[in-house]
Amino acid sequence: MASGGGTKAVVAALAANLGIALAKFVGWLLTASSAMLAEAIHSVADSSNQALLLLGGKRAQRRASEVHQFGYGRSRYVAGFIVSIVLFTLGGLFALYEAWHKYTEPHPIEAWHWVPVVVLLVAMVMEALALRTALAEAKQVRGKSSLLQFIKRSRSPEIPTIVMEDTGALVGLVFALFGVGMTLATHDGRWDAVGSAAIGVLLVVIAGFLAREMTSMLLGESALPEHHRAIEEALRGAGEAEPGITELVELRTLHLGPDEVLVAAKVKLAPEATAEEVSRAIDAAEARVRDAVPLRIVSYVEPDLHDAPETGRQEKDVAGRA
Repeated sequence: MASGGGTKAVVAALAANLGIALAKFVGWLLTASSAMLAEAIHSVADSSNQALLLLGGKRAQRRASEVHQFGYGRSRYVAGFIVSIVLFTLGGLFALYEAWHKYTEPHPIEAWHWVPVVVLLVAMVMEALALRTALAEAKQVRGKSSLLQFIKRSRSPEIPTIVMEDTGALVGLVFALFGVGMTLATHDGRWDAVGSAAIGVLLVVIAGFLAREMTSMLLGESALPEHHRAIEEALRGAGEAEPGITELVELRTLHLGPDEVLVAAKVKLAPEATAEEVSRAIDAAEARVRDAVPLRIVSYVEPDLHDAPETGRQEKDVAGRA
């Protein structure tokens, strides 16, 4: 997975969720608790999600092909979008269905009363450790942004997804513990259904948020505002330093993947600029752009010679180079 992809956070979350899922299934088999089953399915969904994120990161490293000439960086966005769908269906909708089923046919927890409480408390500890790893990785890349701002602004899907999943998992465990605890205290199985329903609603909300963010990334997002400004300043700076370029006419950016940005710019050149001067100026501009941001840059800089005299019109065919 590319730099900044949060591999450590994904692996930590995967390891935690596999162990938690097994423990929850054992707890459900011993107690028939609806909340325990909802939480077990939730952990299975989370485990499959982490596997999808790792697979997306692996596929994103493939070399560009004749069909995908800009590479496979967006595979990570596709994986993130599928994660939101899995979380919505396998996690949220199943928990809501199980809540309805248990509410219409409530059963108290009649045996192994201590098992679900112990399993949920152990799961909380493991989820907290996984979340701590994710937050530590997020802190390294979010700078001065708040955590919510980082999640909404990030062009990398892995860390925000893991932070949201692990946070949702911890809150879901609290809901499950509440449902199980009230069921044990009152011998009314409908409290178990209430805990399961709360988990389902929580997962649906998180899945909807992730789906919206991943859809935006799949549609294509520009460079972050600070990166866009740095690219703009680099192009303008090149214009001041190199003969030929006088003005930045237009600039557009597009993330081809979390770590790669397409830069398309049109620059105005002095009417008297020769083809050699235009070429040198564009080369210098592109070099400045590559140095300005910590991302892989694919750049196309087009010279604009609309103000050039008729004798120099043929120079407009000089192309920017990637």
